[in-house]
Amino acid sequence: MATPLAFTAHSTHPMAAVRAAFADEQYWKDRIEAVGGPNARIDSIAITGDQVRVAMVQTIPPSELPPQITTIKPDGLVIPRIETWHGSGGTVEAHVDGAPATVNGTLTVTDDGSGSTFVVDGSIDVKIPLFGKKIEAAIQQHLTELLEREAEFTDNWLSSH
Repeated sequence: MATPLAFTAHSTHPMAAVRAAFADEQYWKDRIEAVGGPNARIDSIAITGDQVRVAMVQTIPPSELPPQITTIKPDGLVIPRIETWHGSGGTVEAHVDGAPATVNGTLTVTDDGSGSTFVVDGSIDVKIPLFGKKIEAAIQQHLTELLEREAEFTDNWLSSH
């Protein structure tokens, strides 16, 4: 059974401003540089109208993983991730290179009266006997922390642009 990935963040900026940032290539470059983590990179950005597709790669270094995971993946986890946006919603897909581990979810941004709310509703699924749940928990913790940093970055980026 997959581990849920649930995240909600509030922005002081309205949905239209958040979506405008997502349609700005410089936003993605700045975000990956500022909060992407070690060896993070953007592989591609495609923006057509209100359609946005960003392919990026992020890592979890071995120092941030429990020993049960580094036994299997001693160099840490490499996680290719694709965010796709259209209108006020989108999807996120990710996997762990060299492991049967996936992350899938929906993304939404809605106005909430005092800004906007960003919601991720997804699941993490690792199909490794005995260690799957531990890897899911490590990915969940890392992604939640990453999503918090990304949400804070987005709010600050919008305030300065």
